[in-house]
Amino acid sequence: MLNQTSPISRQALLTEANDIIRNHEDFLHGMEATDVEQKGDVLVFRGEFFLDDDGLPTPKTTAVFNMFKHLAHVLSNKYHLQD
Repeated sequence: MLNQTSPISRQALLTEANDIIRNHEDFLHGMEATDVEQKGDVLVFRGEFFLDDDGLPTPKTTAVFNMFKHLAHVLSNKYHLQD
């Protein structure tokens, strides 16, 4: 059973997602969603993951992953990409 979600453009969705990020208590400077993809009923967000010079995750990586997971949970219940 599909959720009743509203269509939204990629750019409008990224704008809303980044507003949520900036106003979230776990916001870190530089945290930003730069892309989003529709995977079934789930919106998958992407952006900078703060890897170190060797390409390995830093403590910020976990915070970014959790933020993108939060966005997917909150926004997938409201929207679907209209592409």
